[in-house]
Amino acid sequence: MKSLPRIMVAPNGARFNKRDHPALPITIAETVECAIACNAVGADGLHAHIRDEQGNHLLDRYVYAELIRELETMVPEMKVQITTEAVDRYSPDFQMEIALGSGAKMVSVSIRELSTATPEATSEFYLECEAKDIAIQHILYDTNDCALLQQRLPHKLFSSSSLQLLFVLGRYSESKEASPSELKPFLRWLSTAQLSPDWAVCAFGKKETECLMESKRHGGKCRIGFENSFFLRSGEVAEFNAEKVEDFRCAIDEAIL
Repeated sequence: MKSLPRIMVAPNGARFNKRDHPALPITIAETVECAIACNAVGADGLHAHIRDEQGNHLLDRYVYAELIRELETMVPEMKVQITTEAVDRYSPDFQMEIALGSGAKMVSVSIRELSTATPEATSEFYLECEAKDIAIQHILYDTNDCALLQQRLPHKLFSSSSLQLLFVLGRYSESKEASPSELKPFLRWLSTAQLSPDWAVCAFGKKETECLMESKRHGGKCRIGFENSFFLRSGEVAEFNAEKVEDFRCAIDEAIL
């Protein structure tokens, strides 16, 4: 099962479009071009969203399969993770079908979204993913989600060192601006639950890089990109996703120095 990349670029997300940023990748060709550029400056993974012909959020096993093939051909050293995000359009049953049927070996899944399915269905889904060597990264927005994951995930998967988590900072705060301090409850939960998972952070708003550096200080990995923020450390708007990745790599290098 593939481990999480150190730096995963999330170049588009489900909600933004080119009116929000002209360099937001929408098509497969644009996403591949973005992946190549981001890989060249240090991103070793890509969190993939796809869109329909109108530019709306899409979950489609065949479109995902096409994107994965293109990425594996053009940037084979880059790990590819697909999203199953519902955006109020898709049911848990359909989300699980996408995770199992797209050919992806890395998938992100929100336990909050799957929680409306039966516990039996979610448990069976997680076990089938393990059997098919599909790495599921569980999206957690707060410690209530952490508790829900502990209830729903089979114990052998929950306690495994290969458990993959994403702690999301700032998504549901009043300001929609993440703060590094938002990581603390998640770290306390990891300690209380006696877990040593493969985990990462993403953060919304202008303090994205600050939050990701806090993740690195505690041994976590990082997801960065236009899905979460258009801003560089300077407060300027990045021209491209690759500029954000490069800016983050500079922050890492400066911290080491």
